[in-house]
Amino acid sequence: MISMIGKDQIMQTRELGRSGLKVSAIGLGCMGISFGYAAGLPKDQGVKLIRDAVERGVTFFDTAEVYGPFTNEDVVGEALRPVRDQVVIATKFGFDIDFETRENRGVCSRPEVIRRAVEGSLKRLGIETIDLLYQHRVDPNVPIEDVAGTVKDLIAEGKARHFGMSEPGVQTLRRAHAVQPVAALQNEYSLWWRAPETNGILDACDELGIGFVPYSPLGKGFLTGAMGTETKFEKSDFRSTVPRFSPEAMEKNQAFVDLLLRVAGEKGATPAQIALAWLLAQRPYVVPIPGTTKLHRLEENIGAAGVELTAADLREIQTAADGISAEGDRYAPAQMAMVGREARGAD
Repeated sequence: MISMIGKDQIMQTRELGRSGLKVSAIGLGCMGISFGYAAGLPKDQGVKLIRDAVERGVTFFDTAEVYGPFTNEDVVGEALRPVRDQVVIATKFGFDIDFETRENRGVCSRPEVIRRAVEGSLKRLGIETIDLLYQHRVDPNVPIEDVAGTVKDLIAEGKARHFGMSEPGVQTLRRAHAVQPVAALQNEYSLWWRAPETNGILDACDELGIGFVPYSPLGKGFLTGAMGTETKFEKSDFRSTVPRFSPEAMEKNQAFVDLLLRVAGEKGATPAQIALAWLLAQRPYVVPIPGTTKLHRLEENIGAAGVELTAADLREIQTAADGISAEGDRYAPAQMAMVGREARGAD
């Protein structure tokens, strides 16, 4: 029987490291509702999906200024306004975006740009304080101490509660943490991108008490088993430019899906649920944020919190995955250039 969580079931909670910030074991990555994956959803449907997630116990919602830009924060803000005191809202700064033309001029974390971004996010989200404020990508032109110091000031001013980072390397993370404690790290992590296990990131989280929030925990949808070599992506879908989603790469990467299908069959679950349950089993402070635009997928993802993988299951998955090499880069070159060199790692 496939595990699902309905409105009458209780979602597990987890603490992000030693930050004191407690969230649902499965969060909701809201980007795809209005950005990144082709057309997304009309605003009213996006609002409804987020509220459906709240009804099913999700308390952790992830958005960013750059998603749209701006439009995703509008949707998240409207959806969560009635339950503001029951949820944790995470958003991100880190790009120089023209508020009028919406042109994204690239990575930028100058203090004045951070402050401008935060004021815009607060307004669009309709909140007084951002629960978790991430730097979206490291800016090589701004010392990370200046970034962390600006966030520290924003926390002191009551405009943010916790500081997060996305895709830094270990040394950058340590330097930032020394100025303002980092509550959560949001890097890509899934069965087909396991670099955090070997590039020192998870070890640093263990040591420093930092929560880990894997984005793309389902391999941008591939690990669900819902796509294959015949899948065609619209030009507006960023996966159309990702080497790992070429037909040739997907054919070779099917080995990951076959592994998940085998374990899912043994557990009465779905491949997506096994992929998420595997992540949850890696550390007690890991909180994946799968995204979706469909209610049944939302319920399926949430249900992963109820899938128990034994030590033997985990050994089976580990051994099998160690024998598979992922084919293709996880981003197109332009996007890879924005990932800190230390964090790029290897499959």
